[in-house]
Amino acid sequence: MEITWYGNSCFRISERGFANVVTDPFDSAVAGYNPLKLKSEIVTVSCNDLAHNNVSVVKGNPFVIEGPGEYERGGVFITGIQTTAFKPEKNDLRNTIYVFDYGNITILHLGQTNIVPSQTMVEELGNINIALVPVGASGGLNASKAAEVISMLEPNIVIPMQYETPYSKLSLDPLSKFLKEMGLTELETMESFKIAPSGNFGEDGIQVIALDPKLMSA
Repeated sequence: MEITWYGNSCFRISERGFANVVTDPFDSAVAGYNPLKLKSEIVTVSCNDLAHNNVSVVKGNPFVIEGPGEYERGGVFITGIQTTAFKPEKNDLRNTIYVFDYGNITILHLGQTNIVPSQTMVEELGNINIALVPVGASGGLNASKAAEVISMLEPNIVIPMQYETPYSKLSLDPLSKFLKEMGLTELETMESFKIAPSGNFGEDGIQVIALDPKLMSA
């Protein structure tokens, strides 16, 4: 399995024998980075905002998931759960978090959520191996809330998203603020995260892995 980050909360998850998944494709005019040019069988959208929902940039006639429910495509079982990310009386956007089940590996994408989940929701999510977590606020979790959510979920791997980079146009906090909350001083970044389909994560506690955003050619 390979997880590649394209900036903000957009990832591509690929595994041999399974459908490819792209999460939260963005409009570069809003989110920054270079315009996306992706192809996938499945696209998930956490909220209806151009920083998270620009499905037109994903080719291949993908199956688009834009809300809560249970879905299955190409061997990937997907559960979408609505979170109350904003005050509904202000007509703000609904956020959906997604769990991707690949059999031996489960991945959670928290989208634009800015709340700490209830214990009931944590139990509903089940065992999470890899959590893709917003850490830089601007509508999502800030560093301290992100650390609190991670302590509740207890995933094997945390991959932070939605934080300040030289390419982002959004007003976000730097990754260093989140690392401080997690008790880390520095972190070496990777081009992408790869793991064997057996999902052998070891027993070293929660590991934070930061990815370099993969920039599309302009």
